[in-house]
Amino acid sequence: MRFVRTIDLETTGTRPPAHAVCEIGWQDVVEVDGRWEIGGEHGSMLIDPERPIPAVTQAVHHITDEDVKGAPKWRDVAKDILRPGEGCIALAAHRVSFESRFCTPELTGGMSWICTWKTALRCFPDSPSFSNQVLKYWRMPEGLDRERALPVHRAYPDAYTSALHLRDMLNMKGPSDLMTWTELPGKLPRVPRGDLKGKKWEELRDVQLIPFLTDRDPDIRYSAEIEAARREDGPPLKVRRPEQGSLL
Repeated sequence: MRFVRTIDLETTGTRPPAHAVCEIGWQDVVEVDGRWEIGGEHGSMLIDPERPIPAVTQAVHHITDEDVKGAPKWRDVAKDILRPGEGCIALAAHRVSFESRFCTPELTGGMSWICTWKTALRCFPDSPSFSNQVLKYWRMPEGLDRERALPVHRAYPDAYTSALHLRDMLNMKGPSDLMTWTELPGKLPRVPRGDLKGKKWEELRDVQLIPFLTDRDPDIRYSAEIEAARREDGPPLKVRRPEQGSLL
């Protein structure tokens, strides 16, 4: 039986090794007779981060130093959760760029990833936003157990919510496409910031699109490049590259 393990982490901050995991949750999505379903294993575990949890972080997930006192260490349990054995074709998370900072290849055994944020950009481009929670309420995925999906910003409820989105995208596109899209920058359906925020790329005039082709954000740049390529049958876009400074 093939399955994808969806995970979510709660941490003391965003940058290891200065910060560490204080909770992990997981929910498997399994293939049954050619369809993907919520099933298999699920659970959560508090983790001793071996350092104080800052108050600003406690205010997000409400996990306190007292809660993790005596909990297992990340290095002692991570491999058992992140390497679930035969049949697991990938790990998934809503922002793989975050989770993979803590779930390193050494811990995952080099497992492939599916980023449900990147894949949602392509599968649900009309969503007003692409956070896990906005997708949940905008889509109201079939079978959603609202109590199971709460509280937000705790590892299992968030993993469960991500798994619902993943289930539907696996049934729409299959794992190969989702893994391929994960390896690419995010394909944003709309301009994310600035005076043109909210505009679809195809609505921009050439002169408006050109600055985005050299944007420092790889997701913005990639999305603009896709639109520029779509227009390649028309007059070429003249991209002004940043000038190289002189050493003299």
